[in-house]
Amino acid sequence: MGGMPTENTSSALAFPGSQPNQGSAVTTAPSLDTKPKKKICCACPDTKKLRDECIVEHGQDACTKWIDAHLKCLRAEGFNV
Repeated sequence: MGGMPTENTSSALAFPGSQPNQGSAVTTAPSLDTKPKKKICCACPDTKKLRDECIVEHGQDACTKWIDAHLKCLRAEGFNV
């Protein structure tokens, strides 16, 4: 019987060791919530299309309105641009 409490004690020690790992995973999860859920290439397809078409047809200098609109959309999606 002396061996059983030791096994329970070692099992109990294993659980606290596991909990900090889970705590780290939980701590990481909220930071994932603050990060964008999409890749930047897939975010804001409407403003991206308008921006790209404008740049191709008129050049970058003439399209600041669309570039700014796209950047604003990306920031709203959580990207730091």
